[in-house]
This record gives sequence, C-alpha cells and structure tokens, in this order.
Amino acid sequence: MSTASVKTIDPALKLNRQNLSNRTREILNRGGWGNPDVLLVETPSGAVVVKDYSPRSPVVRRWLGPWLLRREAKAYRRLAGIECVPRLLGNLDALALVFEYRSGRLLSRSLAGKLPPDFMSKLQDAIAEMHRRGVVHLDLRHRSNILADHDGRPVVLDFASALCGRSGVLLLGWLDRRALHKWRSRLE
Repeated sequence: MSTASVKTIDPALKLNRQNLSNRTREILNRGGWGNPDVLLVETPSGAVVVKDYSPRSPVVRRWLGPWLLRREAKAYRRLAGIECVPRLLGNLDALALVFEYRSGRLLSRSLAGKLPPDFMSKLQDAIAEMHRRGVVHLDLRHRSNILADHDGRPVVLDFASALCGRSGVLLLGWLDRRALHKWRSRLE
C-alpha cells in the first residue's frame, strides 16, 4: 500500500506495531475473514481506534486490506472537519488506520424519546454535507455505524463501504437518506 496518501500518525501518540497489543484496551470488533479487527487503544494523548488487517490471511493482508484502507482513508479525508465524523489520525502502517475515538451509545429503539430534539436534523445535515463532499456512506442502516455521543449529538462511523465521487452520490445517495428515514421513524 502506498502510504503517501495517508499521513503517518502523530509521534506524540507513541503508537507503533510493536506496542499495539500492549496498549490495546479493548477489542471493539473482531474481524472475520475479510474484515479488520477494530481496537480501542490507549496512547499518551488519550484513546484512539485502530482498524487493523494484520491478523487476516496473506491474501487479505496483501491485496484486500490495503485497498479497503485506501478507499476508507479517501472518504475520511473528504469529510475532514464535519463535526459528526471522527478524524482520521493517520496510518499505523500499511495494514492499519488510526482514528479519533468518539464514545457514544449505538442507535436503537431504546433511545426513542431520549435524544435531543435536534438529533435527527443534525444527522440529516451531516448526511447532506457528506453528499456535498462527494461521499455516500451506504451502510447507515446498521446500528453500529451511528452513535449518540455523551451530549446527544450524532457520530457517524465506519466508511469502509463508502463510495467517493459525484456519480456515486447521485446514484446511491438515496440509500443514506432512506437510512435516515428509518432512524427517524424509530427514534422520534
């Protein structure tokens, strides 16, 4: 994987492949055959999330993982500065990306009536901004991809399935809007 398109993480995090396992606080999601492990990792600057393909098969490590990481990094770069999207902090190496950790509760029916009145409008605005920047998420219906943070604001995660480019938004943006409608009907 060419890492020129993804910056190396801040040295202040003091995180590298050698100390990753010692600094891992929790495995947020153990990946399957073609999916990364998602780790919550402690650094001197605070917790970060690491998406790591290194435990996968040689085929995934060689081709699929690096390709998927490049695609996801591209989406996060386009979305830099959108409040509800965690920051991409850089790459650990060719098989892992490092993201800002944003805590929150997974969206579910149990949050109905418990979210701030403007939660859905903020999520709608974020999706519209994502589309303006040429990114369609494609997987917002999945409950693990949207959180309500401690202040009740939306956090959109996991752009591994995202498409970048105006034609993708024009053709498939309706899927994100349909997911928004699903969440609105379940939470309001």
